[in-house]
Amino acid sequence: MKLSIRSLMLFVALLGAANLANAQEVKFPQPSSGQTIIQDFGLGKIKLTYSRPNVKGRKIFGGMEPMGVVWRNGANAATRIKFTDDVKIEGKDLPAGEYGLFSIPGKNEWTVIFNKIADQWGAYEYKESDDVLRVKVKTIALKDKVETLTLQFSAVGETSATLNMMWENSAYAINITTAIDEKVMANIAEAMKGEKKPYFAAAQYYFQHGKDLKQALAWMTEAEKSDPKAPWFKLWKGRIQLKMGDKAGAAVTAQQGIDAAKAQKVDEYVRLNSELLAEAKK
Repeated sequence: MKLSIRSLMLFVALLGAANLANAQEVKFPQPSSGQTIIQDFGLGKIKLTYSRPNVKGRKIFGGMEPMGVVWRNGANAATRIKFTDDVKIEGKDLPAGEYGLFSIPGKNEWTVIFNKIADQWGAYEYKESDDVLRVKVKTIALKDKVETLTLQFSAVGETSATLNMMWENSAYAINITTAIDEKVMANIAEAMKGEKKPYFAAAQYYFQHGKDLKQALAWMTEAEKSDPKAPWFKLWKGRIQLKMGDKAGAAVTAQQGIDAAKAQKVDEYVRLNSELLAEAKK
């Protein structure tokens, strides 16, 4: 079958389009791998997105990345960090929101920058006038070389965490804190007005944060009614009693917890209640 010139041209065009489509589907590895970290923090989250270049035998700080010059804290697009709640960075207020995370390396100290323009490529269009916060932290010398740029959270507690940057033989750490107590107390008060009252969690919070222990004991007693043989309720009730100075009551409750845990074959709560009983008998 003979093809007309028009049909032949159409066939060639379609073949070219198919080849182009196939070429566009080819995936290539990124020289600097991407990483996104989502860290629970306080009552919210911190989201950190960055690209991770490798040293590859180069001189990084004081070489490829000059001292005293703004750096994107990674490769490719500027590093982004998002806080769902207000925080403090090295004791300074930073509102909830998403920021470009930049830094200025130095021999003895780093300047860490939170810039209101989160979506930008590198630091080419960075403007100091868009900075929301700058903090200075000490340069940390690393004995062992870190080949791949690493940003990570450490020492993560309910209201505090540390963000670490490590690359080549240099590092920095910034302290992040948040306040949650006022919100939690308000949430507890509101929840206690509803049908499903969070007796167990509220009692635990009161115990762990130095609140009214009598109220904590009352709530734990209410929680216990939902499952009188639950060894975890016994454990926490006994802990509250012990903290209130009622060693005898804590010992009785701990023994009940041990018996319940043995009956249910829950070894973890046999151990925990046994530890509580030992404390109560001191």
